[in-house]
Amino acid sequence: MTSAIGFVSPFLLPGPFTVAQAGWQLIQDGSLAKHAAISLQRVGLGYGLSVILALPLALLFGLLPRLRSFCEPALEFLRQIPPLALLPLLILWLGIGEVQKVGVIVLSCFFPIFLGALGGIAQADPKLIEVGRICGLSRREILTRIVLPASLPALVVGLRIALGYSWRALVGAELIASSAGLGYLIIDAQNMARTDIVLVGVLVIGVLGLIADALARAALRRSAPWLRSQLELGRV
Repeated sequence: MTSAIGFVSPFLLPGPFTVAQAGWQLIQDGSLAKHAAISLQRVGLGYGLSVILALPLALLFGLLPRLRSFCEPALEFLRQIPPLALLPLLILWLGIGEVQKVGVIVLSCFFPIFLGALGGIAQADPKLIEVGRICGLSRREILTRIVLPASLPALVVGLRIALGYSWRALVGAELIASSAGLGYLIIDAQNMARTDIVLVGVLVIGVLGLIADALARAALRRSAPWLRSQLELGRV
């Protein structure tokens, strides 16, 4: 509307029809689907690796407080460093292929999942753990029947936050040394002064992020219906 009435230059902010037309052209030639599929693959791989790495480490730290005290300063130091600040080093160490891009996503997603799981484990009620010991539960049974269920609410929040971070990291990773993906589509359109295509890329990332979060909430709601309040928290 603002560009249509001349308040803002259409070059800087194209109208909805122009953006829709550009998006339709990208759909017709198949490039939008190709870039979206590549980005989805990177996000899925990076997010999955983050879960695989973060959850066992959080469980280990929860069970071994001395190990946590020893490693916590180094982890806190790494947590303060933005993943994109490490991008030049990742390019030198891992090259400019898929490993480097997935590595940026892993660095972005790891700490929300790790801290969510670790905080959830720490919230387990000591009285319930003591009751479990009195009832003769083994250490493994206490872990699976008391500690892990108590950690789920905080873990769910961490998983959802990390899912959003994965899309932010993806764009940053694809802006440099990339030949495909939605981030590449955006930076390539910027170089060609195609603001309409830039907006298409931004909108597609937002839509894919919403769909991914909705699917995650649906899966968690089906598997753990008692976490409904935590699932609705991110919608406020």
